[in-house]
Amino acid sequence: MTRNRLIPFVFSVLAASALCFAAKEFSLPTPLSATAYPAHDQHTDELVTVAVDPYDMADKAAIFTTNYAAAGMLPIFVIITNDGDQPVTLAGMKAEFITSDRTKIAPATQDDLYRRLSKPKEPRRLPIPLPVPLPNSHARGAVTSKELDEMQRAQFSARAVEPHSTQAGFMFFDISGIDTPLPGAHFFVTGLRNGKGDDLYYFEIAIEKYLTAPQPTKPHPADPAQK
Repeated sequence: MTRNRLIPFVFSVLAASALCFAAKEFSLPTPLSATAYPAHDQHTDELVTVAVDPYDMADKAAIFTTNYAAAGMLPIFVIITNDGDQPVTLAGMKAEFITSDRTKIAPATQDDLYRRLSKPKEPRRLPIPLPVPLPNSHARGAVTSKELDEMQRAQFSARAVEPHSTQAGFMFFDISGIDTPLPGAHFFVTGLRNGKGDDLYYFEIAIEKYLTAPQPTKPHPADPAQK
């Protein structure tokens, strides 16, 4: 293949890949019961279980159209199951990711994510010059409407967990500058209240339970085989 033919060929392949990526749509994973996840804390007396499922691997993170890892953000799927007969209120819920060296990280707000994703990035350099430049949504620090919509739909937003039901969503944690954030880390949840308005005991989840679980038994809500 001559150089004159190679340039449009490379461009067509890259353009096709860009179109496929643009066509991808985010879908929030369907959660299992929180007790089905290796990393969980079950309060049998209060009939509430909280679980976490870090999306630290590329195959799991592929459900997103946004590369949060490149932005230094760790998505963690948070699942709360209420096996009781009264609703559990989440309005005052607070979550915290604590690393092995006791660094405390609060979940990123939507504004935090927006600012992080809107940071300008260096344009990608290709070995072969293309006849026209590929679109780069971040070239001028822009967050696309698609990324914003995904951000809003992905984040944990439930205000209550009805009796015998489960609520779930993603929380994003800024781990930039931390090489190995998961080993030895813990996830804390406080501020849940029962139907009488009483605070539930805090939930503490060792991330090590997720890391040491046999690979085949790790629940993966995005896997069609689990549905």
